[in-house]
Amino acid sequence: MTNTQQPARSTTTAGNKFDGFTAEERQAMKDHAQELKTTARRKPQTAKADAEKDVLAKIAEMGDADRVLAEGIHRIVRSAAPDLAPKLWYGMPAYARDGKVVCFFQSAQKFKTRYATLGFSDQAALDDGDMWPTVYALTELNAATEARIGDLVRKAIGRVAPA
Repeated sequence: MTNTQQPARSTTTAGNKFDGFTAEERQAMKDHAQELKTTARRKPQTAKADAEKDVLAKIAEMGDADRVLAEGIHRIVRSAAPDLAPKLWYGMPAYARDGKVVCFFQSAQKFKTRYATLGFSDQAALDDGDMWPTVYALTELNAATEARIGDLVRKAIGRVAPA
């Protein structure tokens, strides 16, 4: 008896090739897998300090414009919410509570985008009506944006922003 089953055909048509994830997205997934392995191997006594060292090292690797923004975000988040733990998340600095990411920085250079972003996960208490922003574009830090970021971070963790 011969096998008459035909191989599955591609669902793409000529000229419409599906590329899937970009190289940057694939790298971010590899970074995340490595971060999970590294976290699992850490000693509990040094895990928090080691994670912050990783974040600072990743920030130091960034290009000038992204590095300045990431350093500022790190300083603001650590000041506004010292109980959030710095960690790497998909190769970018993030800040977590009980292991769950609350907010994160994404450099423009890593994903070849127009601007860096500060994002908040569903763990952030930013709910406001039926719709609210969860990602903010960053082009520069000044007193006004630093104050706004501090207020957003405090709100995200359930602290009332100072008046």
